[in-house]
Amino acid sequence: MKKFVLTLALVFASIAANAQFGVIGGWTSSRSGVEGNTFSRDALKSVSLYHVGVAYKVDMGALFTFQPALVYQAKGTKVENPMTTLSSRAGFMELELGMQLGLDLLAFRPYFLFEPFLGYQVISESEDINMASFSSKDLNKYLSDAKNKFEVGFGIGGGVEILNHLQLSFQWFMNVGKLYDGNKLNTDAIMGQALSGYKDLKNYSGVKLTLGMFF
Repeated sequence: MKKFVLTLALVFASIAANAQFGVIGGWTSSRSGVEGNTFSRDALKSVSLYHVGVAYKVDMGALFTFQPALVYQAKGTKVENPMTTLSSRAGFMELELGMQLGLDLLAFRPYFLFEPFLGYQVISESEDINMASFSSKDLNKYLSDAKNKFEVGFGIGGGVEILNHLQLSFQWFMNVGKLYDGNKLNTDAIMGQALSGYKDLKNYSGVKLTLGMFF
């Protein structure tokens, strides 16, 4: 038992010795996809927002680095066509489980990035400016409540680390599932019928550029 505890302590000490705390942030561009023929793909527009958070970088050896992060991520989409003009934005608290594969070249380390994530929506804004028959307050609440609050997704991309302290990465990401819960859209007979097409909107996807500083 003592040997096991000692071995475990040595493992954690080794991990701590090769770990760094950091702050990260950057630019996010996202939009929604669509299933069916409710909206044309040309009607879906990207929205530029941001992300910011903290990360913990652990050198695992053998070219691998594990980098979990807790991030506030803002995402959004626009739908513009003659029938509707929807603006949808949301803020998520995300747990990102970044895995990097890269070669340490002393002064810099280029790497490939795979990053599964899960999150929960903490802020939501939705507005359809063509729905004049409803008050903006009621419509915003109805659409916001109908959004799927939990998110699961992944990102892939690459980056470079300079002098073991500065990171710059670019990735494409995708949330799995739908943007709106179809059952929740039907809770109001009038609004649900008017906005039934929104059930075909896919969840957010897009690209992000991230700068990180590690200490």
